[in-house]
Amino acid sequence: MSPAPRAAIALLAVGILALAVPSVIAIVLVIAVVSATAVDMLLARRRPRVRRSVAAVLARGVPAALTIQTIANDSGSDAARARSVRDTADAARRIELRQAQPPDLTIEPATAWGRLDARVVAHRRGAHRLPPVAARRHGPLGLGTCTFDADGGADLLVYPDVFAAQRTVIALRRGRFRDPGLRTRGPLGLGTEFESVRDYQPDDDVRQINWQATARVGRPMSNQYRIEQDRDVVCLLDAGRLMAAPLTAASIAGDGVLAPRITRLDAAVDAVTMVALVADELGDRCGVTVYDSEIRRRLAPRRSGGKAVVRTILDVEPALVDSDHDLAFRAVGGVKRALIVVCTDLVDQAAARSLLDAVPVLARRHAVVIASVRDPDLAAPLANAPQTPRDVYTAAVALDVLDERARVIQRLRHVGATVIEAAPKSLGEACVRAYLDLKSRARL
Repeated sequence: MSPAPRAAIALLAVGILALAVPSVIAIVLVIAVVSATAVDMLLARRRPRVRRSVAAVLARGVPAALTIQTIANDSGSDAARARSVRDTADAARRIELRQAQPPDLTIEPATAWGRLDARVVAHRRGAHRLPPVAARRHGPLGLGTCTFDADGGADLLVYPDVFAAQRTVIALRRGRFRDPGLRTRGPLGLGTEFESVRDYQPDDDVRQINWQATARVGRPMSNQYRIEQDRDVVCLLDAGRLMAAPLTAASIAGDGVLAPRITRLDAAVDAVTMVALVADELGDRCGVTVYDSEIRRRLAPRRSGGKAVVRTILDVEPALVDSDHDLAFRAVGGVKRALIVVCTDLVDQAAARSLLDAVPVLARRHAVVIASVRDPDLAAPLANAPQTPRDVYTAAVALDVLDERARVIQRLRHVGATVIEAAPKSLGEACVRAYLDLKSRARL
């Protein structure tokens, strides 16, 4: 229990009034204010009942609804129920609700009277705990308050951005996942397994035309091909020190809370999630291997393995050690031919020496895709005209780093790997496009 700011204002008003009235009256007024504050604090001691509603599973960066409200007590005597109903009706003006924010969550707004309708955004994957709700009841006169922990903590599980992955799967299912300006019949290209003969469509490839059927029926006919299924897709997720680098500047939430930066590993986890769910849609087997200087986690390719892949990489965090690409490639190189998607970072030839030495051996047997996030901090100095000498030096350093990355990419492509560079939000879609392209060309 504690006095409210209104009690201090009342005492200040009495002190000012004491300059114009007799001291006896001033003392009586002070005693009255103190007594009223004490009674008000005693009346505010009744513990309110609060209900909090929030999803137990969230996706990183995707807003979710959080509702906190006071509720009436339906049990006990009629008098108790009537009192609870009155408390609920007065909650909007007498009970202040506040939801504390963990470091990796942003809640806006965090306070309200009677009912709190907020939006919660998770910035970090893994398991989190939402602190208890604090409820502060004000007395009838507003002179005294009492604060309670009105609700226990809630466990939250934060997944990668599975909503973006599901949107890609739906677009793929409806035949809308394709590059702008390209006319393709469906999202999967030609395929290699013959399925049927159908009428020619204007956007069909000339290689699909069945000339014998065309001559027989007197109109153009095309072969329909089916994309092969039951292929293996293995995602190698680099969790070394280079993947801990942030991609975006930290943002300030509405109440001054500093939201954590998104790292390269976060973007890579989202890309692996999208590839795994698309592999489920296409009927392929998908697995994942997480590594840094050692193999941290490994899930063998399996049918309908998308959910298992997401659970495996759910709470992966980067380690401050150099990644051993050769160790990871040896762990997966002995399996049958598969698509190997390596999510890593490409900085310069010195940092990528282990990768450059290991990829040629892996590419002899497997289709290899190297996926890396394009750093927006390197493109920004080159996009704007320099204003100061420091801007010139910054642009020169960015140009040197980009030139080193270009040499690494050229060497990787020379040994047969497909290299993808994309913005953080587009990395998953770029990996899926490379996956579909390799399937359509029977490279798996």
